[in-house]
Amino acid sequence: MNEVSEADSRRLAEESRQTEWKQPSFLRELFLGVFNPSLIPPYPSGEFRPEFAKLYKEFRAFLAEKVDPVAIDESGEYPHDVLDGLTRMGAFGLLVPKEYGGHGVNKIEWCQLMELLGGYEANLLGLLSPHQSVGVPETIKQFGTEEQKNRYLPRCAKGEISAFALTEPDVGSDPARLTTTVSASPDGDSYVLNGVKLWCTNGTLAKLFIVMARHTDTNTISAFVVESSWEGVSIEHRCRFMGLRALANGVVTFKNVHLPRENLVGPEGKGLRVALTVLNVGRLSVPAGAVGTAKKCVEISRRWASERVQWGRPIGKHEAIGHKLADMASTVYAMEAVVFAAAEMCVRGEYDIRLEAAAAKEWNTSRAWEIVDDTFQIRGGRAYETERSLAERGEAPIGVERFMRDTRVTRVFEGASEILHLFMAREAVDTHLQAAGDLLDTDKNWRGKLSLLPRVLAFYARWYPARWFGWGHWPKYEEYGRLATHMRFIDRSSRRLARQVVHGMVVHGASLQHKQAFLFRLVDIAMELFAMATAISRAHTRWRQGHPDSAKALDLVDVFCRNSRRKVRGLFHGLWHNDDALRYRTAQQILAGEHVWLEQGILAYDEAAYPASLPKPPTKKEARPRREPREPLGIR
Repeated sequence: MNEVSEADSRRLAEESRQTEWKQPSFLRELFLGVFNPSLIPPYPSGEFRPEFAKLYKEFRAFLAEKVDPVAIDESGEYPHDVLDGLTRMGAFGLLVPKEYGGHGVNKIEWCQLMELLGGYEANLLGLLSPHQSVGVPETIKQFGTEEQKNRYLPRCAKGEISAFALTEPDVGSDPARLTTTVSASPDGDSYVLNGVKLWCTNGTLAKLFIVMARHTDTNTISAFVVESSWEGVSIEHRCRFMGLRALANGVVTFKNVHLPRENLVGPEGKGLRVALTVLNVGRLSVPAGAVGTAKKCVEISRRWASERVQWGRPIGKHEAIGHKLADMASTVYAMEAVVFAAAEMCVRGEYDIRLEAAAAKEWNTSRAWEIVDDTFQIRGGRAYETERSLAERGEAPIGVERFMRDTRVTRVFEGASEILHLFMAREAVDTHLQAAGDLLDTDKNWRGKLSLLPRVLAFYARWYPARWFGWGHWPKYEEYGRLATHMRFIDRSSRRLARQVVHGMVVHGASLQHKQAFLFRLVDIAMELFAMATAISRAHTRWRQGHPDSAKALDLVDVFCRNSRRKVRGLFHGLWHNDDALRYRTAQQILAGEHVWLEQGILAYDEAAYPASLPKPPTKKEARPRREPREPLGIR
């Protein structure tokens, strides 16, 4: 295992992040106390290009007529006829430009397709999205040479599946500990790749991999295209999961694999930056799918709350259930506004969406999980029953338990919730670190810090007062009608948010990086304000356009914003009135074994016999066992 220090991990993260802001960002301005509604583009019109309309119709019909979600879930496999049908319609080349044989859909159109999948069959989203949005198509499209584009993009468009390989058995979100290595071959004309990748997305079906590996000489990370047919590439294991049971993730090993130098993607040593840049737009697939899941849950809940009668009334007429329905529907409206605002920004190409994409992924997946959980509660015992069991006893096969199993992981992959919070928190303090970060540097002496004071004071003498004195009351935003009061709240809260960022730096100093509860609250505030702003923008745009449902949309947005305002007020209060230190001390006591007494009354791991039905894991001294691939592994 590659042992590295906390400082080394932090340094690599800093070196890999984009440091410049060449284009505007709504959320970056919001963190700085500037609420600029003009940075939220008008919500997409919803009118499809004729070419995409035809594709969308074909895709929708294919799902309805050829895809059986229950069979896929129960078998844990992608049926051959489904894969063949997707290939024939060019579904593996949706994001591949037309000149390379693909459909060349834009991000708005892509998100519409992912939303459709998210509300019907998430396993297919787990197949198509990583292959294109973080696999070979998007990576080569952004960073590949013309020769690489000509060689690989047509193959992907024709149905060759690609995989993304970053995670390792001992490496999750900390790439500084990466152990997969590349070294120069003896002849100097190629690299030699060695290592193991875990949960390699689409790994057991892939012909092409994007692999992240560390150079043995420079200790930097590069990205490479690797072909599964090459000598030394082996599929060791097909992973199985709680949900998304057909997901083709696996363990892949690389043993003395010779990589041509022309398979290096992007500059040497900049592989992590390549991966993070691709993820900036690639992670929009997941929040779009979350919208589809949440919409399906609203449909399920609405129908059941109208049909199910308890105590002489449909359960939707009871206030407890009625409130859930109102919150679910209003939140779904905001979720859709969030993801399509980010998609529109991406399509226009005039924005830096690294924060907006991260916020869309984190906020939408968290809300989707809450909505699935509420749907489970509304459906009651039937939500815990499988679709097959429901159908066998004569009831409608509504798979809430399947949606729950498939949805939970969305808060983990393509950026776990905690990692995305840290990512956004780092960007939130970026301007302040540039202005005053050296004052927090523990390596600088007091004389050096004193010399910096005039520059720091000059910056904050201009910046800080403006975050106190700004008009965020009537009649500002009067053009937004009944939603104007919520716009004013966002305006005032953005300045308050910016002040709290500075106050946190002053109070906590260099230890702010470890105050994750404080930082996470700041990020949660920003995400709620972002969701409010995009929802209001969407409803206001549709109202001005005379959209037939605009009046009803205003009702939903009003409900949503009132809920969000309560959350934001609570988060602001929690910044300075909390039990964070007590909870952290208690956690350290638990880690130290001081509360082992609490675990009495159960069978401990080392007390119970190892399950006889399972293969025993290898000891640390034993080599990882080689497993013969099962039939589903590899390409047919």
